[in-house]
Amino acid sequence: MRTSPTRLLVALATAITLLTGLTGTLSPASAHTSPAAVYPNCTIPGCAAARDANMIWGTQLHYPAARRWFPWPTGQSNFSGGVFGNREHQLPAGGDYAEYDVFPRRQGSPRDAHRIVLDRNTGTVWYSPDHYRNFYQL
Repeated sequence: MRTSPTRLLVALATAITLLTGLTGTLSPASAHTSPAAVYPNCTIPGCAAARDANMIWGTQLHYPAARRWFPWPTGQSNFSGGVFGNREHQLPAGGDYAEYDVFPRRQGSPRDAHRIVLDRNTGTVWYSPDHYRNFYQL
């Protein structure tokens, strides 16, 4: 006897529920994290480094639009990620957003979660220490 795809999915969801201790039903929405929070100022650890990086990106590199590695004053490199799409609509609508890494490293090294995001229309800059889960205005 063949098992239908629906029965298989129900059995899989039940097994996951039992193994993880979840209650209720599983749905695609439950797999997503909560929306990002946007804070009007930056007082958490990392804000000073974000401000320093923002100063270099802005005054020395003039907020490049290209998505690539750039030489950093420390002798290392830092990555400009190019356009930030704001697909989840965390930041104000209508912005022209660009993203930049905060911490320099050897060129080609993996990127971490720390970013600054610039709205090119307004000049407003946010720091995200957790890859766009939260934003703190600098």
